[in-house]
Amino acid sequence: MEGRLDEGRLGCAGCGADWPVVEGLPRLFEEGEVRGTDRLLRILYDGLPALHDPLVTLLMPLLLGDTEARLRGHYLRRLELGALTPRPRGPPLRVLEVGIGAGANLPLLKQALPPGLDVEVWGLDLSAGMLGRCRRRVEREGRKGVRLLMADAHALPFPDHSFDRVFEIGGINGYRDPERALAEMARVARPGTPVVVVDEQLDARERALRHRLAFRLLTFYTTDAHCPRELLPATAVDVLAEQFCRYYFCLTFRMPEARPARSARGRAGAASFHR
Repeated sequence: MEGRLDEGRLGCAGCGADWPVVEGLPRLFEEGEVRGTDRLLRILYDGLPALHDPLVTLLMPLLLGDTEARLRGHYLRRLELGALTPRPRGPPLRVLEVGIGAGANLPLLKQALPPGLDVEVWGLDLSAGMLGRCRRRVEREGRKGVRLLMADAHALPFPDHSFDRVFEIGGINGYRDPERALAEMARVARPGTPVVVVDEQLDARERALRHRLAFRLLTFYTTDAHCPRELLPATAVDVLAEQFCRYYFCLTFRMPEARPARSARGRAGAASFHR
């Protein structure tokens, strides 16, 4: 493919950073910053990349009493992909999945996007094993416009307001600093666009011991798996926190549109009006 770099280095003219490209995947993160639960979970995902998605498909109906497609469909509806319209000028429409894993959401994204709409899907993850599976899936299914890279959710390598939709599934509770990761997702999302985050939270109405034990196994990496609504940026609007099934929450929010600054003349006029 023209313009593809399989091995080498990428340099940033703006900040001077220099990043390796290994087997076609840019590695846009600082290895020293990957620590704690981030490092633990990366080891697990790198060790079992081929088993992750089949286990999810098998266990979701058993644990949650519903199909994987219907459960994924709930949070994809919150992304409001059908409301995307072509941009007459400027960069193409872009959707970002933080923690894309092996790409299980890619087919559902394609179904939910308006037919014929030109959209780039960007996916990042810290697990080379999972991204390798995702890249093979993209190549096997002949998907166009999918960009994959290794990056840290705590330091997203994108300018402000780069994406028309941003979402993250099944990772926020395991991040070493979920508040920082939420702030990064808010930063790279265009103002007004929905940002959707999903992860484990036990339904407060659940009393059955077997479900509590199953939830503890799912969340072995933390004792505080919950919807981090309290960690959202203070300026977030349209916040919606849902317990959409027994073990999972769906958190949706937006960052407000910037208010146009009033001219000095307008401010003076307002001041004189209130005298």
